[in-house]
Amino acid sequence: MPLKAIPAEALLDLKRRLQTLEPQSAERRHLVQETAALYGISESTLYRRLRAGGQLRPAQRQDHGVPKVLPETQLARYCELIAAIKIRTSNQKGRHLSTAEAIRLLEDYGLETPDGFVQAPQGVLKKPTVNRYLKQWGLDRQRLMREPPAVRFQARYSNALWQFDLSPSDLKHIERPPWVDERKKPPTLMLFSVVDDRSGAAYQEYRCTYGEDAEAALRFLFNAMVPKADEGLPLHGRPLALYMDPGPVSHSAIFQRVMRLLDIEVITHLPKGKDGRRTTARSKGKVERPFRTVKELHETLYHFHKPETEAEANAWLLNFLLRYNDRPHRSEPHSRIEDWLKNLPAEGIREMCDWERFCTFAREPERRKVGSDARVSLDGVSYELDPDLAGESVILWFGLFDDQLFAEHGERRYGPYRPVGGPIPLHRYRRFKKTATEKRADQIESLAGLLTLPRAALTDRPELTRTWPVPELSTQPFRDPDPFHELAFPTVLDAKRAVADRLGMALAKLPPAQLDALNALLATTLSKQAVFEHVRSQIEPHLGR
Repeated sequence: MPLKAIPAEALLDLKRRLQTLEPQSAERRHLVQETAALYGISESTLYRRLRAGGQLRPAQRQDHGVPKVLPETQLARYCELIAAIKIRTSNQKGRHLSTAEAIRLLEDYGLETPDGFVQAPQGVLKKPTVNRYLKQWGLDRQRLMREPPAVRFQARYSNALWQFDLSPSDLKHIERPPWVDERKKPPTLMLFSVVDDRSGAAYQEYRCTYGEDAEAALRFLFNAMVPKADEGLPLHGRPLALYMDPGPVSHSAIFQRVMRLLDIEVITHLPKGKDGRRTTARSKGKVERPFRTVKELHETLYHFHKPETEAEANAWLLNFLLRYNDRPHRSEPHSRIEDWLKNLPAEGIREMCDWERFCTFAREPERRKVGSDARVSLDGVSYELDPDLAGESVILWFGLFDDQLFAEHGERRYGPYRPVGGPIPLHRYRRFKKTATEKRADQIESLAGLLTLPRAALTDRPELTRTWPVPELSTQPFRDPDPFHELAFPTVLDAKRAVADRLGMALAKLPPAQLDALNALLATTLSKQAVFEHVRSQIEPHLGR
């Protein structure tokens, strides 16, 4: 007897009866033998069917999943266009045109596509049907906008790549900062950090700055690259590359100059939206994660004791860094600092120059003309140069860390001068092969960029399906308050004074008939326009003027 002849109800009933018996009961074997003999199959076959499960399956039509309103290829084309409309009308907050509105545009106006003009028939596409097949065929927004899988990279050797970033400390400020700009509030306590990409070993420092400052970043990187006084933190040397945010520091010309002179490649991750649907900023997680660790395991202790100075805060932070680097590596069976020591390149550590030489790298040339008094002003500070340079065009050299100025004229260098009269690539890594969903999403995105919608979709006046009569609306006349008596006289006496001023004579000299007519008018209205019109037409012509 074929296997399909065993009813699912019989398997469910047998499983239910077996569950009521003890695991070692002989009655279990008895039930299995009786059922197998009843349906003419072996015990092994029956056991396989029990393990496979005997759940009831709902009966389905033979054409289940096949569109019935339109042929599948035609409906798929309409669904692709509707999905492309949603992609084209999306903004950064995820808002886009609805399915019903996209159907209306496709039916009423159609779309110009690379394959020609496409317009759907009226009343065939329904919102529930289109939404169902958009989800079934993977054309819904959730799948089209899904990011490709992440590709994790790791340097082969220590100091091959450092990830660099800075973040405001949760402490925000310290009581005694090393410097304060009198024009601003106290500086923010920033946490600077570099993390070796291979080992995960980190070096961090606190710096009081106003925002992301290239000068503070260069000072920190110098301290990170020179040998440390504490033997427990051997991390030092110049890395081959520095991976960081595309922010003010990386865009600084002097920062780029210093890194170029130190033979360090500056790599910035792509901004959002520059690599398709991929969130590129997540590739800097090896330096972002230590920030959270420091703020949760170290800075929370500041509720008990707060550092008063920047030096004290850095001394406490160094103690934490020693314990942090001594923790296990993310994948190797040893600590982070041991991994850094074991994976140094065969060429050795690239040493860092001394501070004096580093300061010369942070100088930028600027061409200026020296005044007739042999003085030149730079950032509001005056410097007095050699008398031979008076009136000459020279190149000034002044660095971020200098308090002296150097001048260059021709082949000769002059200086230093003090202020006067004022205040002082790593390696290639693999990529995942694009899936069918990603290829479909790329196809829809390219289609979305090529769609054109007739202008009539925006300019045509809609024909409303329901009309109603407009009732006659009652109105109330506007009552002008006239607070400054610009339209009417406040009293009869004021009106008579204005008429007398206009005529240049007393009203008593008017003929009795004219005076009576004027009094009758003022008894009915005090409007300036009516009063002066009466004077112009009834009184002034009889005065011989």
